[in-house]
Amino acid sequence: MTDLDTRTLNVPGATLRYDIRGDLDHGATEHPVLLMAGCPMDASGFATLATYFADRPVVTYDPRGTGRSVRTDNTTEIAPEEHAEDLHQLIDALGVGAVDLFASSGGAVNGLALVTRHPEQVRTFVGHEPPLLDVLPDRAQALAANEDIYATYQRSGTGPAMAKFIAVTSYIGPLPETYADLPDPNPAEFGLSTADDGSREDPLLGQNIRRCAGYQPDLDALVRASTRIVIAAGKESEGQLTARASATLAKLLGTELAVFPSHHAGFLGGEFGTYGDPEEFATALHQALSIR
Repeated sequence: MTDLDTRTLNVPGATLRYDIRGDLDHGATEHPVLLMAGCPMDASGFATLATYFADRPVVTYDPRGTGRSVRTDNTTEIAPEEHAEDLHQLIDALGVGAVDLFASSGGAVNGLALVTRHPEQVRTFVGHEPPLLDVLPDRAQALAANEDIYATYQRSGTGPAMAKFIAVTSYIGPLPETYADLPDPNPAEFGLSTADDGSREDPLLGQNIRRCAGYQPDLDALVRASTRIVIAAGKESEGQLTARASATLAKLLGTELAVFPSHHAGFLGGEFGTYGDPEEFATALHQALSIR
């Protein structure tokens, strides 16, 4: 197993921690450094996937307000543009020139913001299932459901809000106009507690959910970018919200959607108690990164 070189980077409003696998010396490999980014998932979620990329250095990091990366400001919600600037400074700190970027879920939204602002820093960007509600034909219902999840979290805590989050993200097909009238899901059915611990700093429900899902991509800037952009979705995610958003975004960018094995977390190999198909996922990712 490759040893981790863990480093710290101070950025405005946060201290970031990131891990390096392999030698950053560009002369040691024909491939660019591969940066993996999630959000709100931290670096630990890429532990399995990273092992399939021994052909190049791999860098993973904890987004601000998540895992080991501590906020030093007083903000409560974090925007993709802030995460993008963190990624920009992280790539600068690596000193390796342009990287390849694989980013999943909210990390993929942050990746889009990075490519919009700093395309010269990313050779190939693979964005896996970004939850871009604004591009959906049922955007009004999706954005309303997202706001309701945040409001529920602020009012009742994690269990009730997370139950609503699971329900909407696993819903198959466009949300009907009557979606808001459906009964609230029971947290107990998802193994969630109804007790409220009073905390309101959950990385997903408190810090990122509204700004991330409500992000409006600059399509013109993305089309003009020097970065090669690949938008991907899991085969088992077909019809679900993030897969539908991915398919719509790929169409808007004039590209084909890349279908990856497994589901929204298909690269996991037991992290957080969840299993996808990480070996096949890695094969698909290798292929996406190698096509020029």
